[in-house]
Amino acid sequence: MLPTLFLHTFLFCTSLLCSSAKETITVNCSISDGEGDSLISPGKRFELGFFTPNGSSNTRRYVGIWYYGSNQQTVVWVANRDKPLLDDSGVLVVSEDGNLKVLDGSGKSLWTTNLQAVSSGYRKAKLTDAGNLMLSDKEQENHSASIIWQSFDNPTDTFLPGMKMDGDMILTSWKSYDDPAPGNFTFQIDQERVNQFIVWKRTTRYWKSGVSGRFIGPDGMPSAMPSAISFFLSNFTSVVLHNESMPHLTSSLYSDTRLIISFSGQIQYFKWDSEKIWALIWAEPRDKCSVYNACGNFGSCNSINDLTCKCLPGFAPSSAENWNSQDYFDGCTRKSRICDKNAASDTFLSLNMMEVGNPDSQFNAKNEVECKLECLNNCQCQAYSYEELDIVRQSGSTIAACWIWLEDLNNIQEEYEGGRNLNVRLAVSDVESTRRSCETCGTNLIHYPLSTGPKCGDAMYLSFHCNISSGEVTFYAPSGTFRVTSINSETRKFIIQTNDANDCKAGNSGDNFFQFKQPSPFHVTSRCNAEEVEIGWDPPPEPTCSSPTDCKDWPNSSCNVTSNGKKRCLCNESFRWDNLSLNCTEDRGYRKKRYKSFTRKMALALILVIAFLSGVVLIILSSTIVYVYLQRRKLAEGEGIWGNNHRNSALHLYDSARHVKDLIDSGRFKEDDTDRIEVPFFQLESILAATNYFSNANKLGQGGFGAVYKGKFPEGREIAVKRLSSGSGQGLEEFKNEVVLIARLQHRNLVRLLGYCVAGDEKMLLYEYMPNKSLDSFIFDRKLSILLDWDMRYRVISGIARGLLYLHQDSRLRIIHRDLKTSNILLDEEMNPKISDFGLARIFGGKETAANTNRVVGTYFDEAVATCPLSTH
Repeated sequence: MLPTLFLHTFLFCTSLLCSSAKETITVNCSISDGEGDSLISPGKRFELGFFTPNGSSNTRRYVGIWYYGSNQQTVVWVANRDKPLLDDSGVLVVSEDGNLKVLDGSGKSLWTTNLQAVSSGYRKAKLTDAGNLMLSDKEQENHSASIIWQSFDNPTDTFLPGMKMDGDMILTSWKSYDDPAPGNFTFQIDQERVNQFIVWKRTTRYWKSGVSGRFIGPDGMPSAMPSAISFFLSNFTSVVLHNESMPHLTSSLYSDTRLIISFSGQIQYFKWDSEKIWALIWAEPRDKCSVYNACGNFGSCNSINDLTCKCLPGFAPSSAENWNSQDYFDGCTRKSRICDKNAASDTFLSLNMMEVGNPDSQFNAKNEVECKLECLNNCQCQAYSYEELDIVRQSGSTIAACWIWLEDLNNIQEEYEGGRNLNVRLAVSDVESTRRSCETCGTNLIHYPLSTGPKCGDAMYLSFHCNISSGEVTFYAPSGTFRVTSINSETRKFIIQTNDANDCKAGNSGDNFFQFKQPSPFHVTSRCNAEEVEIGWDPPPEPTCSSPTDCKDWPNSSCNVTSNGKKRCLCNESFRWDNLSLNCTEDRGYRKKRYKSFTRKMALALILVIAFLSGVVLIILSSTIVYVYLQRRKLAEGEGIWGNNHRNSALHLYDSARHVKDLIDSGRFKEDDTDRIEVPFFQLESILAATNYFSNANKLGQGGFGAVYKGKFPEGREIAVKRLSSGSGQGLEEFKNEVVLIARLQHRNLVRLLGYCVAGDEKMLLYEYMPNKSLDSFIFDRKLSILLDWDMRYRVISGIARGLLYLHQDSRLRIIHRDLKTSNILLDEEMNPKISDFGLARIFGGKETAANTNRVVGTYFDEAVATCPLSTH
């Protein structure tokens, strides 16, 4: 109670003495928050008093200095920044011990100048037009005032004209926008390097001047710290080398300017402009990559990427866990040691437009070869950079043309405007995965099968372009060209930059934005946001080739033709293609399985052949016995009537077959005969539309009795149309024969008749379409015959045998083909054989066991024996 009473009594008495003016603070004159007092500089440029930070909703009160009369309070200095007042009872006084203090309502000191206690009635505080709060004392001898303390020597977060950044001065950021308490960042002179500055984030270097890719600018100052700013921080005492781009600097240019360290760690230089606002003129770090060593050693930074950091080619994250959580300060380490055996085991990765930390040594090299050898002959050398001497001289700098880095590379930034070419030393094995891999593009390894040109990668993956000058990779998508930000060969994924939120939504909604034309090896993954889209690629097939030498990079493979007619490096026998490791790996169980499979199939083939021959003999004997039996029964019973349902059914089948045979032998074939044929009848107009009026483009081939055309019905079904030649008299019989025969035949190894058409002289048969054409097109073609391995040949032979067995024994009508040859064996899309062309086939009646012909049919006999009657059964 007594201290409070004393304070109020003291304030009341002193206020009576200084109420007329508030230009100074003395022992007898203070300023009080409750009274709304403030101290104003003589020229009314700055004001000192009590304030609450802008935007703050609490009652915290501070003593500070701000620009007088500005619409938005801009505070440049704070006294009690870490001990705020909680009400308006505070006062700023010159105490009896001679210190300037901030007292609360109880008389407790919240801030003091911490000077040695001296009882003096002459001490006073005054605010200058420069914004400097000065505490002075009158000397007894000459009665002149001397400055014993000033705010310019004890700044908070702001640097004003008239201050000088020396070795003792430190600017400390606010804790937040509305909290003046000391924050995480400090700005000061770099104690390790002359005329350079540094920002600390607690105990970690956050930003440094003098680490740019140009190293030292033409004006002799670090390019990351302009000379104009350095001149300002030196209180206009530093020496500046002027040129055409740098005007003559004077202190008058810096009126109404200030520099601060923001609560986010950015140094900001402002100037009061003609529009009465504080315009930001310069700031560092300007982006994520301007932070000191943002991606750690050997980590490359790109501020326009969503993931700003990536390791240089040949390097991997030092801590994968930290890297995945986007904590990059641990940087990257080499995958393989350099200078491990000899210099020949190393190579250099050429990177353009790069920013990097300062080199460790430099000298004037005659040419780039000399610079490269200097690095190659030193096992400690990590990288070199060379610039032509003429270019160096033109820039007005005396810097050496060859720079050498002996320590780990830091502060690496790619695609940096005005950056240099940098050559990083690597083990050859880290960048040359396969002979067919494309060259590295900037910091991006173009892994096989990805391709940036026709001479590398796989042609299926030729969707990339490398800008050699900038090291930028672009990807060609159906909707446009996009910048590639990263490529990961282990996950087979890469990321492109879209810069449009709608692009991502379109891709996820199934729109055409990222719908690749099929077949395509690329596909959009689940990761997609407003700025970037992740795209994956399928594992590649065997590499393409044009000659055996193209397969040297893939051991245990040889250049052969595939099923689609293209040449690829196919794995040799007992090896299989591993599309993940991209090589032919040994199939250990292949030989044993192959031998067992071959033995089993040979035994099965032998059994089928014996069974087939036995079946043929049995059919002949059975047919003879049945024929004799039926003839005798017919003589015995005359024209007896069959007595049960089974016999009636058999008689109906026999009569149907007899009708077909009579129809052929009579030479008649009219449209009313279609009632007895069991396949659909098609109109001529529908066939003309399906074949595009029998265009030559749809012609599949020319047979003995007419041409064959490919057709397609509106619903998409493909057909083969056999068109009977109008000039072939022999063809009419074969046409009728084929219609009535195939209509009753149903077997997987017989070609399927879909329908027929009779319109005047036009007679056509409609078959199912066989995409692989006939067997002879494979057997007599050197390239395609490779596809018929022994497994395939065995399957084709077995299918033909099953089809013949059905014709001879198992079908409702017993048929002898009489024209079986490779051109009449068609192959479907799965290479299954189907017997076709029944124009010369003969049908046996129910009791017949032999049939004769008086002319040559088929292709089994020479024309010399055409005059001899031959039995075909």
